[in-house]
Amino acid sequence: MAITFNADEIFEIAERIESNAARFYREAAGKAAKTDLKKMLLDLSAMEEGHEKTFALMRKDLAPTEKGATVYDPDGEAAQYLKTMADFHGTEGKAGPMEKLTGKESMAELLRIAINAEKDSIAFYVGIRGLVPSKSGKDKIEKIIVEEMSHVTALGAKLQSL
Repeated sequence: MAITFNADEIFEIAERIESNAARFYREAAGKAAKTDLKKMLLDLSAMEEGHEKTFALMRKDLAPTEKGATVYDPDGEAAQYLKTMADFHGTEGKAGPMEKLTGKESMAELLRIAINAEKDSIAFYVGIRGLVPSKSGKDKIEKIIVEEMSHVTALGAKLQSL
């Protein structure tokens, strides 16, 4: 049996990914020695918190058909899978899959890390989009992708302004 998800479940992943990224940037800011670096990390954290709120609002506006179960799952394995996917998603908010920020990175390096992380998120959502049937809100996943693309644009503009 193929596993499919609905838009509600995917938005839940998106919110969790953004929350994890915001927490990571806050923790990294606490380690930053330079004031301008600390501010940049706190700004990135605030940006991720804003993304989380955006996805929560998008999730709230879903139709009932976009929230319904797509498969019989009495043990909640699909929900656990999604939680694990969000928690171990990859690099958003991280220097790399196994790295942590040191607080010694330049603003340009931080912005490049953030841009790459957002690009990873886009790839993640493009891949998972195929697991959401049309009747379960597949078009809403497109909105997550577009939102993540706007994050790349905003971060790119900041990088260009340095």
